[in-house]
Amino acid sequence: MTATAYDPVAFHDGLVRHGLIVPAGVDGIFGRGPVFEDVLDRFDKLILRIAEEDGAQVMLFPPTIDRSIIEKTHYMDSFPHLVGAVYSFFGKELAARQLSEQIHAGEAWGEQLAMTHVCLNPAACYPVYPTFAGTVPDQGRLVTLFAWVFRHEPSLEPTRMQAFRVREYVRCGTPDQVVAWRNMWLQRGVEVLQSLGLPAHSDVAADPFFGKGGKMLATSQLEQALKFEVLVPVISEQNPTATCSFNYHQEKFGEAFDIKTPDGQTAHTACLGFGLERVTMALFQTHGFDPATWPAPVRQRLWP
Repeated sequence: MTATAYDPVAFHDGLVRHGLIVPAGVDGIFGRGPVFEDVLDRFDKLILRIAEEDGAQVMLFPPTIDRSIIEKTHYMDSFPHLVGAVYSFFGKELAARQLSEQIHAGEAWGEQLAMTHVCLNPAACYPVYPTFAGTVPDQGRLVTLFAWVFRHEPSLEPTRMQAFRVREYVRCGTPDQVVAWRNMWLQRGVEVLQSLGLPAHSDVAADPFFGKGGKMLATSQLEQALKFEVLVPVISEQNPTATCSFNYHQEKFGEAFDIKTPDGQTAHTACLGFGLERVTMALFQTHGFDPATWPAPVRQRLWP
């Protein structure tokens, strides 16, 4: 029996009522309660245990990245509607007084700020690629990271967040190495979610490219099967939620950051990310709001 009848409002209200999330006054932004955090942490640790023998290098980056990464990868060409550029005040005392007066008067005050050299990170893998610059080893590179991601998608629907966390893996190497790794993790990702009693399945997908040109990019991405998602019903059975995403970038980032394989070819990359909040919500929707009542095999998997 699911927590709700796949109703986004009822599900959101249930999460709030049970202290799992805490409204913060802005659509797509909320706090997390201790039980929610415990489940999320347990799932993250499960993924780390499963991938322990893969030998991934651990990295950790802040929620902000160098703005030049966004520019060099042409992110604004495809996703200008999602980006979160960071602005700060650079003025002197007179401008500061004007800023204060505008705020106290309830007026717009954005014109008093200017763009900084950082953006909020829109994709967990982006800070990793510059670290691959140069020639990678024969076996390529594999990195894992725990990352906060920002995307400007304000919504009342609980799985559509402006700030969320991802357990990310990034693979770099030859096309054969990267595709084989992607395919292995696609099967592994479905299996791990199904092992938690979630009705998960994979499907080819496309990114939310912007505008009319974006429709052609999405069509090409689908035709080449460059992106897969693992889907679980959370707020809809007809349109299940993407809880895990697999992206094969081909040589895009290899070209952008001059990453080479030992034979001098441009390296290929791929990434996979588990949306930690979404997986956590899928568990609450599927098994109920109280983890103490979850099926024993699920509890044993998360609380070994």
